[in-house]
Amino acid sequence: MKKKMVSILMAAVMAVSVLTGCGKSNVEAAGQNSAKETEEKTKEDGKEDKDVLRVGMECAYAPFNWTQESPGVSNGETAVPIYGSNYYAYGYDVMMAKKIADYLGMELEIHKVEWDTIGLAMDSGEYDCIIAGMGKTPEREASYAFTTPYYYRDNCLTVKAGSGLEDITSLSDLAGKGIVVTTQTGTGWISLQEQIPDRVEGANYATTAECFMAVSNGVADAALIDKPTAESALITNTDLVLITFDEGQGFVDDNGMTNVCIATRLDDTELRDKIQGALDAFNWDKEQMDEMMSVAISVQPAAN
Repeated sequence: MKKKMVSILMAAVMAVSVLTGCGKSNVEAAGQNSAKETEEKTKEDGKEDKDVLRVGMECAYAPFNWTQESPGVSNGETAVPIYGSNYYAYGYDVMMAKKIADYLGMELEIHKVEWDTIGLAMDSGEYDCIIAGMGKTPEREASYAFTTPYYYRDNCLTVKAGSGLEDITSLSDLAGKGIVVTTQTGTGWISLQEQIPDRVEGANYATTAECFMAVSNGVADAALIDKPTAESALITNTDLVLITFDEGQGFVDDNGMTNVCIATRLDDTELRDKIQGALDAFNWDKEQMDEMMSVAISVQPAAN
């Protein structure tokens, strides 16, 4: 009986040993298979060892940035999906963001946001930088870290054809006319209005498209916006005219709206410096800026 009991116990120990060995082997195999599947999936997605460059912009400020329904662009390029939507973004800002992300070996992620909350959304962590035609003003420098300019823009006035203002060549020519001026809220253009003599400050709007619409509808006499945006608007708003000032007779930019820069959170100088390194490597100059802006204007969909 005793001998039989010993045999049973030995058989049980051997069975446990065999099961334990099989169990360990199966777990290791399962883990290896899982890791292999994850690695293959990562490589398949094309995101292996890549950080994400999360960028905030209006996607409603052509030709700097706009929204479109499909990824195709008329020059053969591809628009970038807008995070959390079925739409796509393109324009000068997107083109620049793609160049920077490619240079840094990062994936690009575009976040669409209202202009009035673009800084707050970045501070809350929704994205990590702003590439949105933002001028580097002294007030903004107190809140954000900026790169050097990735675009220099001229500011101008857009008026309605037949208004009698088309032949204006100097701001001083507007003296005594009492024109009603509009611009975009939350921008440095608001303070630039002060350079227009005898102006009447009309209602300002959340988007530049609304500003141009106000001029078309006769609600305002002129929209104070940058030249590329005005040129872009004229493509579809044939009733508008861009005023061209003589040399030295236009706006004097004392608040930095001419300098269009990339912003990060004030304490995120590491990302700011990485982006700056890319701009330095591109040796980005005015000629390159104007060339890429011309492309952006030419491929802009009619809806924008």
